[in-house]
Order: sequence, then C-alpha cells, then structure tokens
Amino acid sequence: MKKLLLYSFACLSLVSILSSCSSKGGNASSKTGIPYADRKSKTPGGFAVATKYKRAPGPGLIPIEGGVLVVGGSAIEVAGVEPNIYNYKRQVTVPSFYMDETEVSNTDWLEYLHWIRVSYPEDREYYYNELPDTLVWRSALSYNEPYVDNYLRHPAYRDYPVVGVSWEQASRYCEWRTSQANEFILREKGILTDYKTLAGGTSGKGNNSTTAAATARPDKPFNTDAYLNGQYDDKGKNAPIDYNAKAGASVGAAGGRGGKGQPTRNATLEDGVIMQPYRLPTEAEWEYAALGLIGNTEYENINQNKIYPWNGLGVSSAKKKTRGMIQANFKRAPGDYMGVGGSLNDKGDLTVPVISYTANDFGLYNMAGNVNEWVNDVYRTGTFTNADAFNPYRGNQFQDKQLSDAANGKIALDKYGKPIKQNAYSGKKLTWAEKQALAKRADSISKSPDPTAQVTSYQADERGYRDKQNKLLNDEGVTLVNDKSRVYKGGSWNDMAYWLNPATRRFLQQDESSAEIGFRCAMTMLGAPEISTQGKRQFKTPPSKPYRVSKGK
Repeated sequence: MKKLLLYSFACLSLVSILSSCSSKGGNASSKTGIPYADRKSKTPGGFAVATKYKRAPGPGLIPIEGGVLVVGGSAIEVAGVEPNIYNYKRQVTVPSFYMDETEVSNTDWLEYLHWIRVSYPEDREYYYNELPDTLVWRSALSYNEPYVDNYLRHPAYRDYPVVGVSWEQASRYCEWRTSQANEFILREKGILTDYKTLAGGTSGKGNNSTTAAATARPDKPFNTDAYLNGQYDDKGKNAPIDYNAKAGASVGAAGGRGGKGQPTRNATLEDGVIMQPYRLPTEAEWEYAALGLIGNTEYENINQNKIYPWNGLGVSSAKKKTRGMIQANFKRAPGDYMGVGGSLNDKGDLTVPVISYTANDFGLYNMAGNVNEWVNDVYRTGTFTNADAFNPYRGNQFQDKQLSDAANGKIALDKYGKPIKQNAYSGKKLTWAEKQALAKRADSISKSPDPTAQVTSYQADERGYRDKQNKLLNDEGVTLVNDKSRVYKGGSWNDMAYWLNPATRRFLQQDESSAEIGFRCAMTMLGAPEISTQGKRQFKTPPSKPYRVSKGK
C-alpha cells in the first residue's frame, strides 16, 4: 500500500512538472512529442496542424441535423391516384448535412450565365448549353409566350425559381458554385491574391496611400480540385507558411507571408478553409429535410407526424393571424391556379418568389409546391428496399480524376480548367506500379482513333446486370425507367395537393427539363452530427489537449 501511494505521488509530481512546463512550450504531437510546425517551432520538416477550425455552412445553406427517418412514412392514400406509387416504408438514418434555404432563383442562374460570358466571351457553345430551356412555357393551346421571353430575365421574376433546367445543368451549376464560393473565401482571406490587388487598386491610408502593383490575372478560372492538387499557382499575402520549404524556395508574387519573404503554399483540406462541394441532395436527405419533424421531437419522441412540411391534415393555416390562408403554391382544384379575384388563395398564378409562405421547422422555404425539385438519385420503384439503411442513395457512378502525370500526381484538366473524370478502375487502392501502368494505358487510349476505347472500369453501383430491378418493370414489357431517370420531388404550381407530400416521387430523364421543376443545392457536413449542444445533456469529458513541451532554460 505504501509503495502504491509513493508511486501515485511520483506520477502526480511528474504531471505537475509537465503542466508547469507547458506554459513555456508549444503544441506538440501527443504520440511522438515532436513540436507541431508554427512560427516559433524550429523543428525541420515539422508537421502543421489546424487548431482553429470552426465548422460553418457555405453561403445560402442551413444546417440540417440528421437522424432517423421512416422513408415513405408520411405517404397518404388518395382516391383516384395510382396505388403503391410509393410502396415502401423503411427506417433509415440520414446524416447531418447542409441544404439551401431556398430554391435556386433566376437571379442565381443569371449570375452563372454572366460568369460564363465574362470568362469565355468567345465560347458561345458553353453559354448556350447552360441556358435554361425557356420553351418549356410554350403550349399549343395556352398563351404563355410572354413567359418564354420574360420569365428568366425580366426583373419582375428575379426572385422566382429558375425552371427549364435539366438535372445535368443543375449538377454543373453545383460544381461551378463550389469553385466560386471557395475562390471568394480564399481571396477575401488573402490566401489567394485579393481582388483589390488583382484589379491594381490602392492600399494604405491618408497621404501614405500607394498604388498596389497590378498582379497578372490567372490564365484560367479557379477550380477547387485543381487548386487542391497544386495546379493553380496563386498565393496571396496571407497564404499559409510553408514550414517545410527548402532553402532558397520561391516566395511567390505576393512576396511571401505578409511580404516578409517567407515561403508560402496553397491551402489544403487539412487547413479547414476549403468548403465541401455543393451538390444536389439525395432523395432521403430531401424527404427528411422537407418533412422537418425536428420541431415535433423531444427526447427522441415524435409527438406528431406530418403529411406536409407543416403540421395538420390540411393545406391551409390554422394560426389565428393567417387562418385559412393556403400554405403552399399548388393547384387547388382542376383549373384553379390562383383562386378568386379579390381573394387569391395562394397569391400566385404560376411560380412565386423563392421566399414565400412560412419556412418549415428546419428553416427551409417552399419544400412543398412552387416547383418540384431535382434530387441526385437514379429512379427505381423500390430503391429503399435495397439501399443501405445509413445514408441511402442510388446513383453512384464511381469516378476518379484522370492523371496526366502519374509520377508527379498531376491531374488532367479540360479547356475550362476542370478535372477530367474517368470511371474508377478498382474498388481498392492500387499499388504504385498498378497506378503508373494504368496512367500509361489511359494515355494511350486517349490518343486512340477508336472513340469507344476505354479503360476497363470498376462499377460497384447496382446498374446493368447487377441491378436487381433492371427487369421489365410492368406486365406489358415496356418501361421508361433507365439509368438516366432521375427523381424529382415536392409538387409544383401545376400539381394537386397529393404531390405536396414529401414521400411522393416521380422521375424524368436527366437531360430533360420542365416548367414545373427547379432545384436547390446541398452540402455534406463533416465531423460531429450534433449541430448545437446548448441545453442538451452531455458527458463530462476533458477537452483534447495537444502535448506541451518545455523550451528549456
């Protein structure tokens, strides 16, 4: 017992000594004791660690705390509607994610078109391919021609949801938005050359104001993937210090960190500055977010289910100040798109502004009605009977970035500076030799006169012969469902109330569009799924602290 007490005292003394030294030391690895790289560290080849990361949603997004969802659980039976249109109910878990507060508007899309016109003024094909199909408004027996000409561009519709956009166009918009948002963050922080310096603006105050030297604009638009791979060379005055740079390394056009001649580098994922890609939400994410049961949940008990994104069995408001008002933009009855003059029921004839009515309990607008919304999934009648219970999704087409120089890790970029994708070759990490051989083979195939030549790929997604549902989907032996059939959800201005239920689902070819379909973007949330710990019970655990080392005396 005496030995045990002495041993305990010795351990406590050692901890006390280490603690007293910590005030004079710096952060270090808790496993090796080697100091992490920072301005004070003199350790050659030091490892830099981001210690100030703070999770935040990207522009326009709202955090959605995930959880359990019974997909199809809110489905309702309506007389005269085809039965079993959503013939499953299964419990799944949707991880936390981010989602756009509103649908993408005409103004948002015009910003995209403006960027294309400015960045590629001679490339009329690129601009044309991203134009929405405004002819979706044209009808043989309806006078809709004014919408063909005005709906996209006229300021009267600037805040209305963009329509006539295919699934493919929506996906490309997400890619563009990712790089635009990341570039803005990096330039605002000075990690890339800031906008004022690029424009050759002025800096300083008062009589000491000087004209900043104009910096040559990059020869190609910013792309997140190319930047992370070191193929976009633009370092601003606040670019991260490269603690491992060799002696005599270039400090870049900005003159190094703060102009003090310290070598700098590109930001990396490890720095926690680069946002995750914007993308279309999965079907499960969309249904979970639209239903918004978080407002009816307490201590894991759901006290009231929903049919629509709001509480109650009807489509009109039960609140005193808004009693009787329609809560979404839809077709109340055949031929009734807006109600009676002097008392319009939903205050819209076709679409309405993206911020209309009341947001659901997640803070999302128009998750029922206005326009249907594209989701990422490939359509199958029984997707959720086969999909994984965690983060279910159908539509994986695994791809890798094509290498242009395997030895140096350079990826191939197209004429717009975007990575060229190729089907994934393997379901596991290749050996170095296999990777070099594959790159050479891909290069020879790219130069082949045979346009059908390709590298044999690995496809884990259940498509083709692997698809258990890729059979005749009805008794007549005819089906419109294929691998390019994409799901859309939510109901529109031209739909009856049945389609406002978040469980309902329909499909359209990914290269087609409609006046009734728009979209909103989502983003994966990294790290802990709990968004806020305020007011919630927690286990008391000591905060994670890096090892501290003494500088010595």
